[in-house]
Amino acid sequence: MPVSRRGLLAGTAGAGAALAVPGTANAAAPPSAGSSEQIRPNDARYQDLVQRGQNRRFVGTPEYARVIRSTEDAVAAVQEAVRGGKRIAVRGGGHCFEDFVDSDDIEVLLDLSTYDAVTWDPRYGAFSIGAGAILETVYKELFYGWGLTLPAGGCLGVGVGGHFSGGGYGPLSRKYGSVVDHLYGVEVVVVDARGRARSVVATRDNAHRDLWWAHTGGGGGNFGVVTRYLMRSNGTAGRTPAESLPKAPAALRSSLLLYDWTKTTQADFTRTVRNWFSFFEQHNTPNTPYETLYAPFILSHNSAGQFLLSTQLDAAAPNSADLMNAFNAAMVAGVQNKPQVIDTGVGPFLHTTMQRSIAETPSPNRGKYKAGYLRKGYSDTQILAMYRGLTDAEYKGPGSSLLLVPYGGKVNTVPSNATASAQRDVVCKMVLAAEWDSAADDAKHLAWLRTVYGDIYRDTGGAPAPNATNAGSYINYPDTDLADPAYNKSGVPWHDLYYLGNYPRLQQIKSKWDPRNTFHHKLSIEPL
Repeated sequence: MPVSRRGLLAGTAGAGAALAVPGTANAAAPPSAGSSEQIRPNDARYQDLVQRGQNRRFVGTPEYARVIRSTEDAVAAVQEAVRGGKRIAVRGGGHCFEDFVDSDDIEVLLDLSTYDAVTWDPRYGAFSIGAGAILETVYKELFYGWGLTLPAGGCLGVGVGGHFSGGGYGPLSRKYGSVVDHLYGVEVVVVDARGRARSVVATRDNAHRDLWWAHTGGGGGNFGVVTRYLMRSNGTAGRTPAESLPKAPAALRSSLLLYDWTKTTQADFTRTVRNWFSFFEQHNTPNTPYETLYAPFILSHNSAGQFLLSTQLDAAAPNSADLMNAFNAAMVAGVQNKPQVIDTGVGPFLHTTMQRSIAETPSPNRGKYKAGYLRKGYSDTQILAMYRGLTDAEYKGPGSSLLLVPYGGKVNTVPSNATASAQRDVVCKMVLAAEWDSAADDAKHLAWLRTVYGDIYRDTGGAPAPNATNAGSYINYPDTDLADPAYNKSGVPWHDLYYLGNYPRLQQIKSKWDPRNTFHHKLSIEPL
């Protein structure tokens, strides 16, 4: 079965649909009967809708919610809210790390979770994916229907609505690039200067190319309500479905390296992390034999007892068994107390993907997350800061962790300004996470997280200010602390950490397509 989000990040993983009928997006859209209904607090559905978010630190209390089943529904709902002067928020999968959907001032919640059809749209020569779809649905529909896939994320329950527009990535990104490198178009409901809501289809080759570009990494909640994505790989003509997206591997080879914290010394930890950084620095070019290697390193706090390196690669890669063995050998080189190496063998692509992916958490908890892009591995001083934080004896956080995720490869072949996703010269991403259950424990977990992050980035003002090592942060892992000078003392504003040199262009597009700033949140793009 799939590994839970909390279980995987805590390092406790053990070893071990109906098809959409190709057609037009309009033909595939479900009927909108009942969609005009305002779902208010006295309605049995209200609590389910407002509590769909995966971070229990934030639960909104909007005046009402609407379930969006079509683009027409979205236009009508947005128009109604604008006419009434109501703040709007949109929810797809429910995985926003901050309160962008659930803040106290949100008055209208638009829920797109049932608008999730995956079809082939011959009008655009692209796959149409409803913005309410979660990644598990997308993977199953593309694979079972056409044998295709996307280089999207490893969390099954994440919705495409924010994931795609924020520059999503995943296990196949080193071979196929970011998911936005396969974004042909976007259908989005926008509001003009007169307050008129309308839907626009923006593609990489039509008159609204600027709005398309803004959704290649600009992040959700900035320009309008995305209702569907049109997916077709850059450089393909879209004549047939089979040629329009990457072909999925037939099988994956995988392994686990399980580390015991009680046997891990500071020296072994430092060497282990350095081994990981060095390997991906050396194998970060496109078309490397390791282009399909995905090896997220889940460094849990030592109160979890262990930490985990989870590895997979395309079993059809030449000499894949030798490649896997060589990688595992490189990871343990020079380490005195070696981890348990578990060969989990070869399995069918989709089955193994589902098995190794991060599944939806049945009981969402509370959390705070911080991130950074790395152009090269951390210094020994920074690795020591990681170690201090993960072995802090005064902190008990078995659900807290530091995650290192390989990136780069094909991603780095795209110019920084070709998409809004500007980080195109990186090796990996870092995600520091604190997760806990009780509101009474908020202060101690937030303090630990902020201390560790500040310690790692001590030399750059407590933030991943761009330099030879850092390349800012990732907007899909939003962190409002980066907009707070109490925590970000780098002198680099939050928007330059997320967008580097692309922010002025995003502001211009924001001013054009959302001149009233109808769509905004704590880290939204500011109009000029």
